[in-house]
Amino acid sequence: MNITLLMIGNTSEAFVLEGFDVFMKRLKHYVKVKEVVIPDIKDRKHLNPEQIKEKEGVLILEKLNSANFSVLLDEHGKEFSSVEFAGFLQKTMNAGTRELFFIIGGAYGVAESVKQKANITVSLSRMTFTHQFIRLLFAEQLYRAMTILKNEPYHNE
Repeated sequence: MNITLLMIGNTSEAFVLEGFDVFMKRLKHYVKVKEVVIPDIKDRKHLNPEQIKEKEGVLILEKLNSANFSVLLDEHGKEFSSVEFAGFLQKTMNAGTRELFFIIGGAYGVAESVKQKANITVSLSRMTFTHQFIRLLFAEQLYRAMTILKNEPYHNE
């Protein structure tokens, strides 16, 4: 199975980039994973949040097709424990999923069209985090899930 992290905008915080890179390198030992960054919309300052989400939504949907299983990361989604999330990944892999996309929207979230296209919406927390910081949190959780599936000692229960 291939995993793609589909993200809006570049990360400007060095500590987020550094941590994200650490977990992306670790993940490569378990699964094929890549990141796709959709650049921020140009002339954003002339657009309202809904217009920004719609434009970003079009760009996100261009990257997906019906063969992809897509997971939207959103604070209003289903919450999993780390072990439950690992189980979800295992079930998705066992179902023969070839391409698994995790979508991290922009600062204002995602358009309704993206929410409708996603196979499932998952929340990492009911708290709100920046769209940049969530990359680091999610990369760590994805790594944790892989170590759980391999019965490695990273996760403590």
